[in-house]
Amino acid sequence: MTTLTKPEDAPAPTGSEAFLSVRDLRVQFSTEDGAVKAVDGLSFDLERGKTLGIVGESGSGKSVTNLTVLGLHNKKNTTIDGEIVLDGKELLTASESEMERLRGNKMAMIFQDSLTALSPYYTVGRQIAEPYSKHTGASKKEARDRAIEMLGKVGIPQPKQRVDDYPHQFSGGMRQRAMIAMSLACNPELLIADEPTTALDVTVQAQILDLLKDLQQEFGSAIIMITHDLGVVANMADDILVMYAGRAVERGSTREVLKSPQHPYTWGLLSSMPRLSSDVNEPLLPIPGSPPSLLNPPSGCPFHPRCTFTDKVSGERCSGERPVLPVGRGSACHLTADQKQQVFIDTIQPRLG
Repeated sequence: MTTLTKPEDAPAPTGSEAFLSVRDLRVQFSTEDGAVKAVDGLSFDLERGKTLGIVGESGSGKSVTNLTVLGLHNKKNTTIDGEIVLDGKELLTASESEMERLRGNKMAMIFQDSLTALSPYYTVGRQIAEPYSKHTGASKKEARDRAIEMLGKVGIPQPKQRVDDYPHQFSGGMRQRAMIAMSLACNPELLIADEPTTALDVTVQAQILDLLKDLQQEFGSAIIMITHDLGVVANMADDILVMYAGRAVERGSTREVLKSPQHPYTWGLLSSMPRLSSDVNEPLLPIPGSPPSLLNPPSGCPFHPRCTFTDKVSGERCSGERPVLPVGRGSACHLTADQKQQVFIDTIQPRLG
């Protein structure tokens, strides 16, 4: 059974202009092995017309967070606490009928795998036209015309003919474009893109990202970009939220996070990326260990079992005390500001070049 409580100690909003406000969000799934703490006290804001990049390894809670925003979890085995407010509307206490009116209309999602997200039994055009007709009351002809229009907007050649094709008749890049067309058919004010460029070649990836930016300028949508690729958020996002083990460990503007990262996990993500300036024979530096089990997450800082800088923190604070992520720019780490700066200059910056 889903339970809802209003947070008492959630961080204060960063500004009253936030279009989407998430406060102290906690999501747990009941399993035979115990409760999976998929999201553990997450807070963030997103303004209209802005893009927030949420990055982290698989299992960090990125997709779970945004499926919660859309209200798509199975309520039979999910416990949700916290607060999600979209344009003044509290979503966690909204009825299913209210959420159905919002999904696809005021908020929409581009799912990670377009081949499985699109039904093989219906034409691409029908799948774009159906939600448009449902939310706007448009006739079949008007909805079909809208589908053709949206396919043209996302760069599908000969949209009047391709509107009657099935998903398997589209290439991977074209299916992804069709997913974007379906998501944007009703001009949603919030667009969630879950790994929208996964399994696409770099040329198509760049085209998809440029398309999202162009459509954002046209429709004024707020975008959440979910990815593990920091190169994608560098090109797309205004702000970055770094997640680990269901928690936010660092946030700030894209320039701040990429130019002067503060958390050891962010250092690890950046150090593991190949660079054009590096020697082709230079090995990548992976983050040691594996992400923790969310059935039994580590005490204290969830990253401390994999962190190589715990020796710089006195006592057992890393393993015994949970670090707090400050409001605004900052990171949830027990290293002092001077220590973070020194480690970055001495160790991390030389790796990044």
